[in-house]
Parts: sequence; C-alpha cells; structure tokens
Amino acid sequence: MWQRIPSGRRVAWSAVAAALVAGLLTVGAAPAPSAAAGPDGVQQGLNALVRPGGVPAALASVQDRTGRTRTYTAGVGDLSTGGKVPNDGQVRIGSNTKTFTAVVVLQLVGEGKVALDEPVETYLPGLVRGDGIDGNRIKVRELLQHTSGIPDYEGLIEEAVLRDRYFEPRELLDLALRHKAEFAPGKGFRYSSTNYVLAGLLVQRVTGRPLPEEIDRRILKPLGLRHTSFPAAGDRTIREAHPKGYRRDAADGQLRDFTELDPSAGWAAGQMISTNTEVNRFFTALLAGRLLPAAQLAEMRTTVPIGDTGAGYGLGIISRPLPCGGVYWGHGGDIAGFESRGGVTEDGRAANVTVTTVPADEAGTMQVESVVEAALCR
Repeated sequence: MWQRIPSGRRVAWSAVAAALVAGLLTVGAAPAPSAAAGPDGVQQGLNALVRPGGVPAALASVQDRTGRTRTYTAGVGDLSTGGKVPNDGQVRIGSNTKTFTAVVVLQLVGEGKVALDEPVETYLPGLVRGDGIDGNRIKVRELLQHTSGIPDYEGLIEEAVLRDRYFEPRELLDLALRHKAEFAPGKGFRYSSTNYVLAGLLVQRVTGRPLPEEIDRRILKPLGLRHTSFPAAGDRTIREAHPKGYRRDAADGQLRDFTELDPSAGWAAGQMISTNTEVNRFFTALLAGRLLPAAQLAEMRTTVPIGDTGAGYGLGIISRPLPCGGVYWGHGGDIAGFESRGGVTEDGRAANVTVTTVPADEAGTMQVESVVEAALCR
C-alpha cells in the first residue's frame, strides 16, 4: 500500500551500472537454468542493495523474452539466526494489490455490471460524503486513476500500530472522509489508497461476494498463482518460505522484525502476499490480454502524467520509462517490512525486485528501481 510515486530525479543507467559493480559483495544466488558468461548485472545490483548499511535481504525474479525465468537472492533472510534468503520466497507485495483490485473492477466493466464513467454513488449509495467530497460527482474511473481528490488515509495511521490492529474497510474510509477533498474530481492527480478501499467495496456490492474470493476465482486460480494470496482477517503470518521483513525503529535506528503483522490497513490497496516470480506472471498475463478484454485493457493503459517524471498512472497500473528506450508496465508497493518494484515490457521481459525493509528515502527506492531497469535493459 505505501507506495512512492516517482519524482523527477533520474540517474543515468550507465552510472547506476558502474555503482552496482562497485558494490559487489558476497551472497548466495539461485542457480540459473543456463549460466551466462561474465558478471550478472542483476546479481551485482542486489549485492549493492545489501551492502553494510543497506537492506537486510533482496530477492529478484527476471523473465526473458522467451519466458525463461531466473531467480536471485542476496543478503540475510533472518538477522537473528543468519539464515539464508529462500529462493523466490513469499513476500508482502503492498500496493501491487491495487492492480489485482483494478483488474476485477475492469472485468466487471467488461461484463456490463460496472461503467467507468458512472458516479460512484450508483454502486455505493450514500457512502462517499465529506468536505468537498460527493459520490455523485466522482466517477469509478477517477477512483482507479487517483484523480478523485479523495484524501489518503495512510498518513493517518502510525506504522507501529499496524502490527496488531485490525481495521475494517469502512474504518479506513472514515479516516479519510474526515478530511477535506484534495481537489475537485478529475482536476488533478494524487495517489490515495482510499480510492482502492472504495474500489474493493464496489466489487463486493456489485458481486455480492468478498473481494478476496473474487480475486481468487478471477485471477489467482485461472493463472495458477498458487503462492499468491489475500490473507484472511486476523492472519498475521506469511505461510510459505520467506525472508523476514524489518522495520527501522525511529528511536534508535535498529531494524526490528516486523514479519508478522495484521495487513488489514492495506485491504484492497495493499494486503496481498506473493512471490517475485508470480508477480511477474500476473503482470505478463495482464499485458498479454489474458485477464481483460481488449477494450478494458486499453482503458487500463490510458495514463495521466505523474508530474514531470515521464511516468504515467493508468487504471491501477504505472508506465515507467526505461533508460534503454521504451517503457515498462507494473505497479510496485511498500508495506512495513517489504518493498517491491518491477514490471513487464511489451516484448515479454519481466523483472520484480523485493527488499526486506522499506528504504529510508527516495534514493533507496531509486536504487531498487535501478536494479529493475538493469534487468529489463539486458
């Protein structure tokens, strides 16, 4: 759910590659189906991320144009025991959940059950009300594209509270609706997880089924994503092999084990668990037209600019420029303990990288994104 939207700052890819080589450290990597000669820039990038003072662990999965996948690990999976990072381990994927939610909404659009330019009031009558906020004036499209002007609830919840506190979706919505609208609907862009709480509630109202069940039957089962899940209420665990996630304590700067937490503050905006490889499989299938009709996929890929970054936000998906030319499509996400970045290209390349603590600043996130770029530009 906690997701850094790109700023205007960029780093030349050649400079990044040089920095990654310079940051080479000793780690364990998963064996490749066929090892390439010479240094591997992705492994070097992960090694740089886990340098002293960096993140505890980093994992990556990279798919080439032929569909062949290679996975990577670096660092330490458990700081208390020195345990290894499990190959392609499960991780919390944060705001990548938004894309799953958006796919379900767009499937309902394709089925004629939801209209993108219909007011939210049509599907959630009387629910969206506040200072400058009126569900009669906000379109479904504007929820998915963060152009609704509805405030974000995330900054109103302390990360430390997340470990044990259970939130109902309506509680999250109520937190946001106590605050004034950011702008009139359709008149700006402001990333807000509240939009996706509303999208999840819309799915439940239209289908009469819980959002996790709809994601499971519409996406996870058809794609065979057996290691991807939407944790049930009260489930604080990551059930399969996984590295531990850490949160830096502001009081003393020490990393604290934050692996087990109640992810309900993310819900439709950030609650899911997956692996890097399955996140790649999801985005690859999505861009290949396996989850949405052509008309709805085209709507999803119609973006608004994210400042002057060259990136654009579609309906639950982000287009980012590649330093070697072209763009890649994905999302990314942060939740206490984990940060993931990645995406897929038009020709079927895919890469996803996860680190086991949220970087302290944008520069740290940019370094993670640079490894993704290095993988997609090979």
